[in-house]
Amino acid sequence: MKRRYYRGHDVARALDIEELRQMARRRLPGFVTEYLEGGSEDEATLRGNLDAFAQLKFVHRVLVDVSARTVASTLFDQPCGMPLAIGPTGFNGMLWRQGDIALARAARAHNIPFTVSIVASDSLEAIAEQAGGRLWLMLLMLRDSTVVDRLIARADHAGCEALVITLDAPVLGNRSWDVRNFGRPLSLSLRSKLDVLHHVRWLFSVFLPRGLPGFGNLAEFLPPERQSPLDGSRYLTSQGNPGLTWDAIRELRERWKRKLVLKGVMAVADAEEAARIGVDGIVLSNHGGRQLDSEVAPIEILEEVVAAVGKRIEVMIDSGFRRGTDIVKALALGAKAVVLGRASLYGLAAGGQPGATRALDILRAEIERTMSLLGCATIAELSPVFLRRRTQLTAAGAGREPQLQLVGRTTKAEVS
Repeated sequence: MKRRYYRGHDVARALDIEELRQMARRRLPGFVTEYLEGGSEDEATLRGNLDAFAQLKFVHRVLVDVSARTVASTLFDQPCGMPLAIGPTGFNGMLWRQGDIALARAARAHNIPFTVSIVASDSLEAIAEQAGGRLWLMLLMLRDSTVVDRLIARADHAGCEALVITLDAPVLGNRSWDVRNFGRPLSLSLRSKLDVLHHVRWLFSVFLPRGLPGFGNLAEFLPPERQSPLDGSRYLTSQGNPGLTWDAIRELRERWKRKLVLKGVMAVADAEEAARIGVDGIVLSNHGGRQLDSEVAPIEILEEVVAAVGKRIEVMIDSGFRRGTDIVKALALGAKAVVLGRASLYGLAAGGQPGATRALDILRAEIERTMSLLGCATIAELSPVFLRRRTQLTAAGAGREPQLQLVGRTTKAEVS
């Protein structure tokens, strides 16, 4: 019998993130799907993010009382419903009208932080007023320092808990499959326009009411007659700052008295520098495979980074998380929280706020079930003792099964 995913529109019927993804792909026109799904160049990083989780295997314990299990955790000494945050993603209004507000409401319902992107479709102020919750603001250190100063002031006025500085985009990655949908910048090709006409639900719910939304957080910096997505994109391109150095982060640390998070850290040396400067947290990230191609997955360097700085700052991670098992593996390796990107966006694109909430419901249930099956009643009990890493076959070992190695410095006595 051929297996089939649910083909309807009721997000409550979705059983996992992949089913929400399939629902989203049916609703979205091709150019929007490509924007959501695609990676840079040959998409080796994109594939590697997903494949890396398969290299980590579980070892469960038995006869452990898990009747009083909980997925509650803390982040920056504040309680969280579960060890997740929704990360900064741009142009969410292209997936669902007022998509950022919908995501923020879903995050608040689960008591986890929501990160407002500088290129969010809804403004920070609208999100704070209509959704509330634990808000973080993602900031690009643009060339115009007066714009950066204004955004920091807005974050302070809105009561943002943290500034999240994205560091891995000194220039934009080469997302060639995305570009192929356009005849010229933000002008769809004829083929893409015809495809849009076949996606009536998206056309009437997103585009036809008022056209594609602009960038809510950039509106005040653009002339009134230049508020379109194309104008916003041109402005951001002109404001790129490839000359950014650690000096700017040191200065920002002195100015911003709340939590400061650096997103896009991958090297241990950079994590150590972040800790020396006094930032409060980092997000290990390769931008979901959308920037540098052929880069390692964050999960592959997580344990090393945690060993170096995990006692001084909060180490978070993103890129490639689709299952509760993926999240539990990261937590076992020392991550304080997992920052969601596409997983929550699939829910949003499939069904707005109910879809985003359904995505979080699914992940919460999967995390709890995985912990129970491992023999863990709380997040704090997770550790590398529950993992083995599959090694790659070498020439000398050709024809033999891949081996499973202990993760970290776990000893045989610890797993006996």
